[in-house]
Amino acid sequence: MAHIINLTTFKDTRGILTVLDKVVDFEIKRLFYIYAVDNSDRGGHRHHNTYQAAICIQGSCQITNNNGKKTEVFDLDSPEKCLILKPEDWHIMHDFSTDAILLVLASTAFDPKDYIYEPYDNPI
Repeated sequence: MAHIINLTTFKDTRGILTVLDKVVDFEIKRLFYIYAVDNSDRGGHRHHNTYQAAICIQGSCQITNNNGKKTEVFDLDSPEKCLILKPEDWHIMHDFSTDAILLVLASTAFDPKDYIYEPYDNPI
């Protein structure tokens, strides 16, 4: 099941430094970010093989996740939060703030055959 991890963050008078060091249990093969989102939902899929880590590095958004057994909504409202998504996690990214930038680290390069668009029988 998807879960939030808190990233190591250092704060002082010079600013804030958040570290992604040995955070994910996969080799990062792809990075992408989503921004300037209107009221649309993003995602709406799961994967055969890809693990992902999602961090809203600016603003906020929500990710609703269903692993076939449980549905849960995650608030990504701090760049100190990282949502780990497993391949079986069917997810929708939504409710983006106007300034949101969602960074995603992925374990595989893009492959359209890796995507599963059909939701589980227990709808989100």
